[in-house]
Amino acid sequence: MEAEAAKYIGAGLACLGMAGAAVGVGNLFSNYLSGALRNPSAAQGQFSNLIFGFAVTEAMGIFSLLVAILILFVA
Repeated sequence: MEAEAAKYIGAGLACLGMAGAAVGVGNLFSNYLSGALRNPSAAQGQFSNLIFGFAVTEAMGIFSLLVAILILFVA
């Protein structure tokens, strides 16, 4: 296998983290909506936790994109 092909394969595998982040964000919002519909009075108190979870999950997706870019252009 050539080194160039291995770089592209590695970058593609690193991008799988972005798919995991997308699934995580969907899971966060679906669980929040489910909980908010069951107990509307507690929904406002959990909104800050939702935003924090969203930010951390998206950060993991951005880090995986960064790793993919580093593999392509630095290594």
